[in-house]
Amino acid sequence: MKLTLRSTIGASLLMFGLFSTTSHAQDKALDLNNMDTSVKPGEDFYNFANGGWMKKAEIPADRGRWGSFDELRERNEKATLRVLNDAAESGKLANGSDQEKAVFMYESGMDSATIEKLGYSPVKPYLAEVDKIKSLDDLQEVLEKLHDSSTSVFFGMGVYQDLKDSKTQSLYLGYAGLGLPNKDYYTKDDSASVAKREQYVQHIENMMRKIGVKKQSQKIFDLENALAEFNKTPVEARDPRTQYNPMTVAELQGKCKTINWTTYLKHIDVPAEKIIVNHPIYFEKLDSILVNTNIKTIKNYLKWHIIHEAAPYLSSEFVNESFDFYGKKMRGLEENRPRWKRVLGTTNSTLGFAVGKLYVETEFPAEAKEKAEKMVNNIKEAFAERIKKVDWMSAETKEKALNKLANFTVKIGYPDKWETYENLEIKKGEYFQNIVNSSIYETKKNFAEYGKPVDKTKWGMTPQTVNAYYNPLYNEIVFPAAILQPPFYNYKADEAVNYGGIGAVIGHEISHGFDDQGRRFDAKGEMQDWWTKEDGETFQGKAQMVIDQYNGYYPLEELHINGELTLGENIADIGGVAVAYDGLQRYLSLQAEKPGMIDGFTPEQRFFLSWATIWRTKSREEALRNQIMTDPHSPGQFRATGPLSDFDPFYEAFHIKKGDKMYVAPEKRAKVW
Repeated sequence: MKLTLRSTIGASLLMFGLFSTTSHAQDKALDLNNMDTSVKPGEDFYNFANGGWMKKAEIPADRGRWGSFDELRERNEKATLRVLNDAAESGKLANGSDQEKAVFMYESGMDSATIEKLGYSPVKPYLAEVDKIKSLDDLQEVLEKLHDSSTSVFFGMGVYQDLKDSKTQSLYLGYAGLGLPNKDYYTKDDSASVAKREQYVQHIENMMRKIGVKKQSQKIFDLENALAEFNKTPVEARDPRTQYNPMTVAELQGKCKTINWTTYLKHIDVPAEKIIVNHPIYFEKLDSILVNTNIKTIKNYLKWHIIHEAAPYLSSEFVNESFDFYGKKMRGLEENRPRWKRVLGTTNSTLGFAVGKLYVETEFPAEAKEKAEKMVNNIKEAFAERIKKVDWMSAETKEKALNKLANFTVKIGYPDKWETYENLEIKKGEYFQNIVNSSIYETKKNFAEYGKPVDKTKWGMTPQTVNAYYNPLYNEIVFPAAILQPPFYNYKADEAVNYGGIGAVIGHEISHGFDDQGRRFDAKGEMQDWWTKEDGETFQGKAQMVIDQYNGYYPLEELHINGELTLGENIADIGGVAVAYDGLQRYLSLQAEKPGMIDGFTPEQRFFLSWATIWRTKSREEALRNQIMTDPHSPGQFRATGPLSDFDPFYEAFHIKKGDKMYVAPEKRAKVW
């Protein structure tokens, strides 16, 4: 089980990249050829800034969408592979070192001959365990073994910082075991959703036939559908308050009797007396679902999830069938990613910090960290001024908000203390087993955290990840090394462009500390209400304006953005642009004279053009549909223009007036920070 409270600048699908001090730096921070100046900025600012690029750009066959971040990801994958290959060929890796393990993981994944020869034999021992089940009494032992290797069936457990006690690590229990992304995919009755469910049932049938099970797919789906009924919707799952439901083991046992929870806790070696349950009704209903489902169907459901989760790491017939549904039908992809990219992704996800240590040695100059720290401090000060000036918040709440901001921890580049993998066994030629070993290792490592002090030096992303995040439990903002590069940051560019890029990213993450989720946590990272009743109600009113605004955007003719699902990210985008602009003005005020125009644009105009450039994106229809239904981030076009339509200085910079399509009446402009 993963506790998903961290807020990021963008979906992980989009965010990968590298930093290079020479070969990728742009001579021109803003390429005029990527614009379409025949379009008036007041009519369609997105195409004014990106129209030239939109006309030329093509979505690669193995992508669902293509944009600035994907271009970075492409470079980053090549750079990371180069770093890994250089390490392997250097002859300097110590035997048993984490970096050697990373090389072995990658090489084992590239050994396609061995993988093809093995077929699905690596999962046969797990399937055999399922075959031993004769009744519900036999279920628990098999569940324990599957959970050890991170096969997600029925439920999951994990140890994380207690939401209400920042010094304590508690045991959390959550639902699991769906093959579609979330509850909405099981419950929506529009034609596209119905079609996806039909395709999914056929995919289950195709996959199960490969392991000798026929005509059971509908029953497997029906069991998943019964489980999904008692999941939360993506919107419901956003509220951390509803996920905090502490129970004693005895109380949990009373709700869900099929699982012996005392025995389960002994198996994972966690002596917990209290368990925090994310959705109690699910575990009440799980009991009756299991009791009323034929044991054969339960066994086939388990087999389905074993083969479903293993498929990307097995022979090509399983890889291809998995891709046909999850790649082609769910996201509209034409081709699967090349093997080296898929295996590199696995290496990064299993031994990411071992790879990251190699990465920063060659890809991250020390001066980048120093410059980023200066910009973070400037934008933090700008945000503090913005808090002081808002007219809707009481002095009492402002004081606590400023205290929270002052206590932000900032992490830039890479960890001071590297995560290690000393007890993880990785061997050549054993790709699937290496992945299982990694899953078991991480599971045991997580459970061993129970009862230990919270270690807030840990990072939730590797240095080679182009992304950034705010963690409310640690009250921290984190900027991995790979994000400090164009188009976010360019040391050759004017500061207007940098503030519109990395500056807005910094502002975005700071704003997350005060969005609809972040505001529930105090300076210590504990969930408590530190707002006055009146201020909380005013905030909700302002948040509703943001919801209404984004509900009115239709990326597809029949499908609008979910303003509630994307609320936190939209608040952070709106706040990020505003506070980064303030930071730019602070910077400009300290210059002996204000910089002049570059390519015919003022610093303010270049700031907004830089912001829009970051979010240029072309998407396949299925990928866009999937994003709207699952992703808390709005599609790129609306991230580019939505916040600008709310921001008065944008109107001034481009002379936007009433009657222009970009114009929104002042009283309807959503403003939180």
